[in-house]
Amino acid sequence: MREVEELRPLTAGRLLRIRRETERAGWDEAERGLRCNAQVLAESCFTGGEVVFADGEAVLEALSVEEMETLLRRLCGEGHAPREKQPAAVNPSFDAARFETLRGERA
Repeated sequence: MREVEELRPLTAGRLLRIRRETERAGWDEAERGLRCNAQVLAESCFTGGEVVFADGEAVLEALSVEEMETLLRRLCGEGHAPREKQPAAVNPSFDAARFETLRGERA
């Protein structure tokens, strides 16, 4: 797989346009999904500030489906801790022992 240093998320509007463009092409559902994902990656993958792939076709030629899935997961922020497990912010004065004591008093 080519080196991808940075993944830049696309706007919701651009994602919708990519989806509409692939639907208009008339491919079957499986091919439409692959081509849509390939175009998203072509526009999201950067190395040294430059795009890694010229277009969706270049992504399809260079990457396996598994490699595409890995990059798409990274683009969505997955691959590390699940989103619901990540705290929004850390409170430096949080007292875990006190929290457990209070939680036990409620039960």
